[in-house]
Amino acid sequence: MDLAAFARLLAVGWTLIRADALIPREVDPLLPTGVQTLGRFLRLFAGREAKVGRPGERLARALESFGPVAIKLGQVLSTRADIFGGQFAQDLSHLKDRLPPFDTAIARAEVERELGRPVESLYATFGEPVAAASIAQAHEATMLDGRRVAVKVLRPGIERRVESDSRVLLMVAGLVERLIGPARRLEPVLFAKIVVRALELELDLRMEAAGAGEVGEVMARDSYMRAPAVVWDGVGKRVLTLEWASGLPLSDPATLDAPGLDRRALADNLIRGFLAQAVDQGVFHADLHEGNLFVSAPSTLTAVDFGIIGRLGPRERRFLAEILYGFLMRDYRRVAQVHFDAGYVPRHHDIDAFAQALRAVGEPVFGRAASEVSMGRLLAQLFEITALFEMRLRPELVLLQKTMVTVEGVARRLWPDHDIWQAADPVVRRWISRELSPIARAKELADDAVRALRAIARMAEAQEAGVTTVAVVEPRPSRLAWFAFGAAVAGLAGVLGYLLG
Repeated sequence: MDLAAFARLLAVGWTLIRADALIPREVDPLLPTGVQTLGRFLRLFAGREAKVGRPGERLARALESFGPVAIKLGQVLSTRADIFGGQFAQDLSHLKDRLPPFDTAIARAEVERELGRPVESLYATFGEPVAAASIAQAHEATMLDGRRVAVKVLRPGIERRVESDSRVLLMVAGLVERLIGPARRLEPVLFAKIVVRALELELDLRMEAAGAGEVGEVMARDSYMRAPAVVWDGVGKRVLTLEWASGLPLSDPATLDAPGLDRRALADNLIRGFLAQAVDQGVFHADLHEGNLFVSAPSTLTAVDFGIIGRLGPRERRFLAEILYGFLMRDYRRVAQVHFDAGYVPRHHDIDAFAQALRAVGEPVFGRAASEVSMGRLLAQLFEITALFEMRLRPELVLLQKTMVTVEGVARRLWPDHDIWQAADPVVRRWISRELSPIARAKELADDAVRALRAIARMAEAQEAGVTTVAVVEPRPSRLAWFAFGAAVAGLAGVLGYLLG
């Protein structure tokens, strides 16, 4: 057993007990008698902090005190309203990742050690920290060519802290998976590994620089959102330099009252920017909360902090398109079939029963005003039925849901009456027309034909290679090669027939 991790786990448990966040009193009526008794015993040791706030608020405060791994865990848990309830998840979503800054002299030394050059050889000025979190802090600086930049520097020793706390998280996840049968469907060990992996990537600022460059290119294809340019001369594993993000921080409540801001257009751009990234390009900024967004009049959005990048492959995006289209058309049998084809639901389940469950999620949405329907809530309701059909945790969907819930919340704070669905319409319509059009289906058939041809050609080559002869003869196409040729012709004919029919 990892004694250090076990000792840290005991310390974490004691903090949660003091805050009445381990077995909160509010959930007593939902618990078995034995667990209720245990909860009453633990509350004998609760402190004053146990009397302040709702369960989610108390847990959020405790997680903030534990450091970056716990904060990241809380942020991911805040997406699972289907498991913990809407109010609890909303309280967790307000987690703050702020710490006092470390000394600027230490930051300068870190920059020089990482970049292998004096600070003065790259930056004309290097100011005091303007923001500080549990993993890194940012300094305002000026390049020698006059450009205003932000320099992000990792906290000294943060790698050791994250590695230590990650062992604790994985230990807890292993215990939960072994001891709590119903929790195994949620794959707690895989869930913990997702959190740990996200933090590992955040600890290499070269990865964040690459993510900022990639997502910045994606954002530039539309006008909904922008990203600061990367200054590659100022990039290392522990140092990142970006051009200064123009605008006012959305995390400041006074920003919303700034003159000239079109708050409705900002909300539209936020929704459309996220969907254009995720749906159209398959790569998206996966941490779009207020602290990472700056706004300029009338409706310009600038995103920062690209430590977490979400990705969806062509297959996942296609299935999502089919699922969305099926819900829009109220074709629940089609949505169910897509889930089975994607492998989201094990095939031993009844597809018609699953379609019935989907109808229970979709039908209450129709006939209601769009402003009354939450995308995040609809997605959460969809996940509520997963326990009945043994749907497994999908890592790529965890980030998608997390970001969707966050973006929707920010949009409604920008404009309380914001119509999420209407804002999404142009991007979703473009997506569906591309993914589900006859041309897209014809291209898919053509791709399948090409893949089949290549497979058959490889079989023919393998057969030819397996024949040894000493006779010198003129090369002749094998039967398999002729068959491959015929298959290719038939495939292309089918594609043309589909297009012209």
